[in-house]
Amino acid sequence: MKSVSPELQAHLAEDVATLATCWRVERLDEVVLGFTTHDRDLVVDTIRYRAASGFLPTSVAATAGLEVDNLDVTGALSSASLNEDELAEGRFDHARIEIFVVNWAGLGQGKMVLRTGYLGELTQADGRFTTEVRGLMESLRHSVGEVYSPECRADLGDGRCKVALLGFTHTGRVTVATDKLAFKDSTLSEADGWYDYGLVTWHSGANAGLRMEVRLHQGGTITLAQEMPAAIQVDDIFTMTAGCDKRLETCRTKFDNVVNFRGEPFVPGTDSLIDYPGLS
Repeated sequence: MKSVSPELQAHLAEDVATLATCWRVERLDEVVLGFTTHDRDLVVDTIRYRAASGFLPTSVAATAGLEVDNLDVTGALSSASLNEDELAEGRFDHARIEIFVVNWAGLGQGKMVLRTGYLGELTQADGRFTTEVRGLMESLRHSVGEVYSPECRADLGDGRCKVALLGFTHTGRVTVATDKLAFKDSTLSEADGWYDYGLVTWHSGANAGLRMEVRLHQGGTITLAQEMPAAIQVDDIFTMTAGCDKRLETCRTKFDNVVNFRGEPFVPGTDSLIDYPGLS
């Protein structure tokens, strides 16, 4: 049952209604954007919802069961709302979205929420984009639980790993910019491989606010897992955490954290099923 104010409920029952659909998008970096199908901007709960944004949703359907009921949203790329660079940089990946209806002639009547969820796969073509809005039931598709594995299932520094990342974090400045994929920081003093599988967070430059995993740390050069959307420049500031390959030996020698290791390296694997004495 949707929560609707008595005033809005009464308006919906009228023969002629003055309704507008709004989208509230909250990115992971806490930037909030609003869009509406109305022909002028609307201010709802102190947020300005831009008109003429070119957003077109597919029909919103709700089910009483546990079926996954996602929908698609198509929109135009423009500097006033969404631009191609921001989408390519991944700034809208997994952003939370709320779709609701208001009476544009009486905003004080409140809103009727149609759907909440998060943005899924996004495609671009001919100056437009299409993205899937994944509802809360989408979570039912995901497997819950864990299986035995020789590698650790925790992420470095999370609540299960408990390693204090502060002691394994380097703040530096790019001294040599090779391309979008690799760079150097002359102040790095750790041995090769120390930052393999680590994480780089950019704090200045064209990539500020973005993150990328480290594929290789060798000879003072940091090679990223994927190219950054914008070119890496000399003097760009970043922080970088040491990497973990999730092996028991690494947990012991690099982080001294075996007590929190979340793997089963000594559990026999499937090869033990065909093993017998004398098999070489």
